[in-house]
Amino acid sequence: MHRRIRALAAALAVATVVPLAACSTGEGSGPPVLTWYINPDNGGQAAIAASCTEAAGGAYTIETSLLPRDAAAQREQLARRLAAKDSSIDLMSLDPPFIPELAEAGFLAPVPEDVATAATTDVVQGAIDGSTWKGELVAIPFWANTQLLWYRTSVAEAAGLDLAQPVTWDQLIDAAQSQDKYLAVQGAKAESLTVWINALVASAGGQILENPEAPADELKLGLETDAGRDAARIIGEIGTSGVGGPGLPSADESASLTLFQGDKGSFMVNWPFVWSSTQGGVEAGSLDQSLLDDIGWTLYPQTVEGKDTRPPYGGISLGVGAFSDHTDLAYEAAQCIVTPENQAAYFVSDGNPAASTTAYDDPAVQEAYPMYDVIRQSLEQAAPRPQTPFYNEVSTGLQQTWYPPSSVTEDGTPVKSTDFITAVLRGERLL
Repeated sequence: MHRRIRALAAALAVATVVPLAACSTGEGSGPPVLTWYINPDNGGQAAIAASCTEAAGGAYTIETSLLPRDAAAQREQLARRLAAKDSSIDLMSLDPPFIPELAEAGFLAPVPEDVATAATTDVVQGAIDGSTWKGELVAIPFWANTQLLWYRTSVAEAAGLDLAQPVTWDQLIDAAQSQDKYLAVQGAKAESLTVWINALVASAGGQILENPEAPADELKLGLETDAGRDAARIIGEIGTSGVGGPGLPSADESASLTLFQGDKGSFMVNWPFVWSSTQGGVEAGSLDQSLLDDIGWTLYPQTVEGKDTRPPYGGISLGVGAFSDHTDLAYEAAQCIVTPENQAAYFVSDGNPAASTTAYDDPAVQEAYPMYDVIRQSLEQAAPRPQTPFYNEVSTGLQQTWYPPSSVTEDGTPVKSTDFITAVLRGERLL
């Protein structure tokens, strides 16, 4: 086991164990109960659990157990339970960056070959990549998320920018400045900053980690490259020029949307919730219909002109607990959960895009999200964040050294970031 996993096990040995959920065996009365640990949503996962319970015809019952809202807290709770070999964890909704850590520790039950084949058929590539560790599928793609470039058509037209063609970050910066408008991005010291950095580096043809499967002390960062310097130049320019707006250092996804919806909004990178949120504002009377009519969308901006963009990838994959008493039934349930029909319904009800490519053919999806085809294309090109058991160290290290955006420099930040994260991974520095 890697040093970090041994340390995690030692810490868990003295930690207070989170109270266990109800036993998943059903104690011999009625069908086995499968416990599905879910991230907070608008009730869509619970509805799917009820539907799949009914479809099982008495073979099993699925009950949901709510995880904390914060992704890091979700990881901590699941890791604690799994390290204690908690058999109540049958199914888990997993944030993709934490999948390698759980897989490397042996906390995920192996995916049967037939299930892996079914789970990767007609599924966007980004979701497959995000559910894979060391060349093997270790989790089942459920829903997938990606960022689009959203724009005010009136501003783009006034700036003479043709959004029917691929555009670069440099073009967006110039266009926003020419119209005295703000370019909305996520500059807060949070996971959203890591998402931005990773997309910029990947879109330039690079990667934050060159050997993500290596042990901590052998990991090699790919920031001191042309791709890393391109990413730093763009972030630094947005940070120092003022085009990102006065609230850039604290801007998360919601703050970016508010900026974009304001009088000085022009362009924004953000997730598809933008559409349903703006629609809701119009229906509530807090936003004008003219704003909604002025919004356009296209693929994420290019870091380097002519090089295909690699948009951010997010979402949820389903993991089956290695210590479950019902791994076979859990994988049967997982296949029910991720049917294209369920993914389409979940997209419409909760606003979380499907990993299934065929789910986008559902008329209800197309009506609710007219940009459905761009979302699907974006997910095919999307690049997962660094897939490593040491993701927490890498992500936190990036946030500490690429913040605030106004301090980022093309030549200095990639070196500073590499030195700091490498020292942390070798145990020579603390986060």
